[in-house]
Amino acid sequence: MRVNEKPVDQYPWYLRPFFWNQKRKYGQVLKPTLLWARVPKLFTAVAILYGVIDRRSSSIDPVLRSLITVRVSQINWCVFCIDINSSVLAKRTGSMEKVEALEYWRDSQLFEPKEKTVLEYVEAITYTDRQVNNELMNRLREYFNEDEVVEITGLIAFQNLSSKFNSALDLPSQGFCRLPDKKFNAE
Repeated sequence: MRVNEKPVDQYPWYLRPFFWNQKRKYGQVLKPTLLWARVPKLFTAVAILYGVIDRRSSSIDPVLRSLITVRVSQINWCVFCIDINSSVLAKRTGSMEKVEALEYWRDSQLFEPKEKTVLEYVEAITYTDRQVNNELMNRLREYFNEDEVVEITGLIAFQNLSSKFNSALDLPSQGFCRLPDKKFNAE
């Protein structure tokens, strides 16, 4: 890592419930949490945003949300994000099939047209040499209402923030999911 976390007792007391909850949920405090928390107000804002985006009451299917987070993580080369988000995707689908096929989603029969449309949208937003065009937006609207399009766009933007933060600071995998041995396809 390019920035070190501080010992847990050096963080403000009001952040410790977040640490406790992560330790309970994941068996360890997540490295990104410890880095964001070096600036407590920034951490609090990011945690609130993440809570809104990853809420159970979302009308966006949990598997689709996980496909989004893993694909953005692959594009941004965030090994921590690929690790944790792939683990969640595998739990939500009950297998590693989609995790292993996601890098080559265009050629896979595992993904439904709705999922492929969202993955195309993910790439149009995430790659700097691409744009969202009206044709893609019209195809997205075949599956989602405008509120859902905003929510999906927000999730993609948040995952770009998170994965770029983690990648820039070289956060390692924390061992949540078996990662493929190959490099991730940037296309």
